[in-house]
Amino acid sequence: MNKLTTQKRAQVISCLIEGCSMRSTVRMTGVCKRTVARLVVEAGEACAKYHDGIMRNLNCKVLQVDEVWSFTYCKQANIPKGMEGKKGIGDTWTWVAIDANSKLIPAYRVGSRGAEDAYFFIHDLKARLADRVQLTSDGHKAYLQAVESAFGADIDFAQLVKLYGNEPAQGEVRYSPAACTGARKTPITGRPVDAQISTSFAERSNLSIRMGNRRFTRLTNAFSKKIENHKHALALYFMHYNFCRIHTTLRVTPAMEAGIADHVWSIEELAKLLP
Repeated sequence: MNKLTTQKRAQVISCLIEGCSMRSTVRMTGVCKRTVARLVVEAGEACAKYHDGIMRNLNCKVLQVDEVWSFTYCKQANIPKGMEGKKGIGDTWTWVAIDANSKLIPAYRVGSRGAEDAYFFIHDLKARLADRVQLTSDGHKAYLQAVESAFGADIDFAQLVKLYGNEPAQGEVRYSPAACTGARKTPITGRPVDAQISTSFAERSNLSIRMGNRRFTRLTNAFSKKIENHKHALALYFMHYNFCRIHTTLRVTPAMEAGIADHVWSIEELAKLLP
């Protein structure tokens, strides 16, 4: 790793954050696969450390949270005998919070979809905020106890539950979602503004995560083999999303809109975070 120049590191990172696989990154950059894999680890650790330190005392006002599915090592139904219940194998969920105004992603967590991960995710989000916020989640019950535990009554919290029709029966569209027939807004705590009860930005963020991470593409062999590498890849993605990528509707990066950066980061600047 110490033999790679900053420019070569930036070239590898650029490939990875554009959704290229590790093998295609090797072909395009000429860097061996082992070195690319090591760079993912070191970049992920550096990005996670910087992201954790800078995302503090944020002035976010309207937040949305959601979870996006993936799997690690193998799908849940294919876990080998003797490995059942082992952490980091099977269904893997990424919890994401996004600010509806600045489009900043201040907090995320990789784990299961259970109450424990909901608790740590929401408490981590609370620790990064400066003021009272309005928060919207989907109907996942784990949010109810987690939000109450972290915020108490000092929040305007609502859930948006989408209603779906019958799933498509045709084989060629078996991976398509059922048609959404409506949505039910349910205030939980405080006085959330009805017009701001939405998870649209969080759901759009889920699409961006899938498009920008080869490990999230469906029906391929590009899934993460280890949960640690999955976390490193996501840390790199979120750092690039917040600081390097100009948001189409904002014309600046989310970090600039949120006031925690004063310029658009280049990939070379991101690469300099590495030891």
